[in-house]
Amino acid sequence: MAVRPLVADIYDVIVVGAGVVGCAVARKLTLEGARVIILEKGLDILDGASKANSALLHTGFDAPPGSIEQRCIADGYHEFLKIRQQLNLPLIDCGALVIAWNEDEHDKLESIIDKSHANGVTNTRIVSAREVSQMEPDICTGAIAAVQVPGESIIDPWNTPFAYLLQALSNGARAERNCEVTGGEFDGIHWVIDSSCGRVTGKCVINCAGLFGDELNNRLIDEPLFNIRPRKGQFVVYDKSAAKLIRSILLPVPGERTKGVVVCRTIFGNLLVGPTAEEQQSRVDVSVDKSILNQLTKRGEQIVPALSGHSVTATYAGIRPATDSKDYHINSKTDLHYISVGGIRSTGLSAALGIANLVFDHYSKLGEPLDPLDPPDRINWPQINSISEYDKRDWQCDDNGGIVCHCELVTQREIAAAMTGPLAVRSLDGLKRRTRVTMGRCQGFYCTARLCELTAGQFDRPLCVSSDT
Repeated sequence: MAVRPLVADIYDVIVVGAGVVGCAVARKLTLEGARVIILEKGLDILDGASKANSALLHTGFDAPPGSIEQRCIADGYHEFLKIRQQLNLPLIDCGALVIAWNEDEHDKLESIIDKSHANGVTNTRIVSAREVSQMEPDICTGAIAAVQVPGESIIDPWNTPFAYLLQALSNGARAERNCEVTGGEFDGIHWVIDSSCGRVTGKCVINCAGLFGDELNNRLIDEPLFNIRPRKGQFVVYDKSAAKLIRSILLPVPGERTKGVVVCRTIFGNLLVGPTAEEQQSRVDVSVDKSILNQLTKRGEQIVPALSGHSVTATYAGIRPATDSKDYHINSKTDLHYISVGGIRSTGLSAALGIANLVFDHYSKLGEPLDPLDPPDRINWPQINSISEYDKRDWQCDDNGGIVCHCELVTQREIAAAMTGPLAVRSLDGLKRRTRVTMGRCQGFYCTARLCELTAGQFDRPLCVSSDT
């Protein structure tokens, strides 16, 4: 049986993977004038590694100087600040403290300052134990000193990449979800990509497949380019009452393999402790371990003792697409019109726009027979509905249909809006990321019945199954 074409058109660029990096890359290429299609195997965007992170916007102060990662974080950081208001993306500019709790850590603070200055972040400084106590009166009194890093910020981990892709779509791109790439061939001019939802033809492929990037490279060009080493990070989330206990992002002095456990607020009004860093074989196992979560809560309460009086309302885990290298892997195969983006670990949210700019540089050097791009004269800037606890919310506005999720104050209008439009959610997980529904104290206990009614016929896998079927 002949394989049906997904679309009859020939695209300039086929982006594989709609995580934060794929969404940013699709946006960049579209705004540069390319005809872009993005293929995502999940039911919703961000269904892979991008769905779970600490939601911080990093300055890149501690990235390896001269690395691809450092370049992309610095570029992405500045571009985010430049465009965020046009997309209505929230930000808490609270700064960070890298705290030394013993003499060995204290001895490393000067090197952190040196690295920061080498990376162009020159406003960092060492602050005394007294200053730390004044800045953060509720943390443990054992801090010896800290590096203050102005500019480190908290952002929305889900609506940010959603905004990137929505802007791409509003300027002519196309997105296909539930669409896994199964193979493909390059004939010297065109790529013909086979997928679970049909065949698509394009002139260039950009692999942003995250945890499965090396497997996709093997599938398409018979060369892995890098090898993914899955690294799990577990988190605990404290109730909203705990957020008032800290003002800054509290960072540890980083170790050789990991940045360590962070204590910070979230854009949604909670307090977060994590992540861990656990090597594992599975690329999909995001289960949590009670003993490890207990260690996280113990560490969080050592740093902020008053946390012991506040409840943990949620736990979760994510998997970072780590590799054997500490740097990103961004490579192009000029003869194949193929670009591979891999090894984007915990800094991907901060670096995404910078990665997209670097990918475009690679694309620009691929040469013939790619057509010259003609950027649009006018760029559309869709406005995102902010679900930040620190901005005005829909529940405070008229005619919102009433509150459905009382823990997170999510309205019926917000749920309906998330199920419409070019990126209408197709799963409960997608709806959570777009609205915060079921993510509060009761974890959906009280609102699930109403959600069953509102989402009937909308999800690929129904939230509730009728007793009549």
